[in-house]
Amino acid sequence: MRAVVQRASWAEVEVGAEVIGRIGRGVVVFLGVGREDSEADAAWLADRIARMRIFEGDGGDISARDLECEALVVSQFTLHASTKKGTRPSYHRAARPEVAEPLYEGFCRELSAHLGGRVAKGQFGAMMSVRLCNEGPVTIVMDSQSKE
Repeated sequence: MRAVVQRASWAEVEVGAEVIGRIGRGVVVFLGVGREDSEADAAWLADRIARMRIFEGDGGDISARDLECEALVVSQFTLHASTKKGTRPSYHRAARPEVAEPLYEGFCRELSAHLGGRVAKGQFGAMMSVRLCNEGPVTIVMDSQSKE
């Protein structure tokens, strides 16, 4: 799984003219599920994101879990784009929707468990508009296959 994690002051996701997910201070996670990903990848990534110390606290850097922050998770298969050949990205590394959607939902459940239920999400497979205020800015790219 690939994730782009952004520390945010606020964020929201809209489908059509309806806001379907909104958070205050927390993290926005753009999540791409790859062909080789599993439930173990979802669990590892959710744990790492919840415990990642990217917020400032009284005693130093602290995590979203420590601050009782929220998260907004948006599915984004384009994180698995290959731009090796030509000018049109290939998405052959992305999992098929019937595989990706349950793993996306599993990741959301895992992250929700770590953050005490404070997780909003986009709509899998939908055309969405995402608005956020990146705080810092802080943006971190993670991949469960390389675990860097």
